[in-house]
Amino acid sequence: MDIALLIIGFLFMLIGILGSFLPVLPGPPISWIGLLLLYLTKAVPDNWWLLGITLVIALVVFALDYVIPAMGTKKFGGTKAGMIGTTIGLLVALFLPILGPFGIIIWPFVGALVGELLNKADKKTATKAAFGSFLGFLTGTFLKFMVTIVFLGLYITTAWEYKAALFPYFD
Repeated sequence: MDIALLIIGFLFMLIGILGSFLPVLPGPPISWIGLLLLYLTKAVPDNWWLLGITLVIALVVFALDYVIPAMGTKKFGGTKAGMIGTTIGLLVALFLPILGPFGIIIWPFVGALVGELLNKADKKTATKAAFGSFLGFLTGTFLKFMVTIVFLGLYITTAWEYKAALFPYFD
């Protein structure tokens, strides 16, 4: 059973890293579930402090992912239309991968720009607001990615520390 939990936990780690880039997957909480699965094995002793602290971090980063792009848009003079445009741009990037991996960067900016222009903003204000939304999106994505990578590091170092107990037949 430990091997199954270990493998499934590692898969959750990888999906969590993907989720730091894909807005439909909550990356840090998914990675945290991978950590939880590791600690549910019989070989790894419980560390509820580590799990509690990492859960709080995962949930805070998950919440900030919705706040940071809005703050970036507002800071640069954007409106709700720009934030909605950013979200629509993200969905376009996910479901119509026209520009490949660059689409996840370009489409949110385009969406915010179109949203602001439809909201009767002049081109300069719309571009500035779209840039703010874009910066917010990049900041949130970077923050999620860093947290999931740290969680993966915790996972690997803990699994390595208890490798003899996890894999008793391979020593």
